[in-house]
Amino acid sequence: MTLAIETQQLTRYFDEFCAVAGIDLKVERGTFYGFLGPNGAGKSTTIKMLTGLLAPSAGHMWVLGKDMTDPAEAIEAKAKVGVIPEDLALFENLTAREYLTFVGRMYLLERDTIRSRIDELLPLLGLQDDETKYTLEYSHGMKKKLALAAAVLPNPDLLFLDEPFEGVDAVTSRVIRDLLASYVARGSTVFLTSHVLEIVEKLCTHVGIIVKGRLVEQASLDEIRQGSTLEARFLEKAGADAEPIQKLKWLEEGASSQAEPGMEGGRQEGTP
Repeated sequence: MTLAIETQQLTRYFDEFCAVAGIDLKVERGTFYGFLGPNGAGKSTTIKMLTGLLAPSAGHMWVLGKDMTDPAEAIEAKAKVGVIPEDLALFENLTAREYLTFVGRMYLLERDTIRSRIDELLPLLGLQDDETKYTLEYSHGMKKKLALAAAVLPNPDLLFLDEPFEGVDAVTSRVIRDLLASYVARGSTVFLTSHVLEIVEKLCTHVGIIVKGRLVEQASLDEIRQGSTLEARFLEKAGADAEPIQKLKWLEEGASSQAEPGMEGGRQEGTP
């Protein structure tokens, strides 16, 4: 089994708060891995450590077989990785074409290669009519699409995608799903976080669930869904199914109690 990502007791503290608590990830190459968890569970912190944006407090990690704690090996791994980070990290005073050209040069791609790939990516993601606008003029969904274009531009072996479907329309969502599926079909690896479980079920082959910084589940999607659904399993592991659902008292009151006697449709009888 060849691993695209492996961690051993990977841990990250922020002062006294433990955001990631000794997780052991094993992500095989050529898989579509969904990394799930409630808000604040440690998903984005994990991605930041795996991509070299954040140093771990303890533990070890390997990406594409390279030790990410070794500076020289980390650079080798980063050359084969594409990322959509949590905060997108775009240069907003550049146009889409200028930004993608910059990204391509950072990956040491030839200018002709950069140009031809940009010419394909912009229309694919519906950005061709806005490529002369500065990125600061983009909507959140457009920025998300530009970040995806930057992530796939270098044709990486591994994609880290932090909520790539957030804020994009249904048509673009379909395009992104097809694009990511084609990456996995050719043997590349996708590591995805998403709160949309329907998308995870459609795309992912393997799933890891992190809750309060701890990895509580890691298996193939088929194994997780045996006798259940991904949603039910996720809620069980997150502890949400054991918590009573809080209801708003004022929503449970009868509609009749909302109107005073003699009122009809919010207007007192006999009044114009």
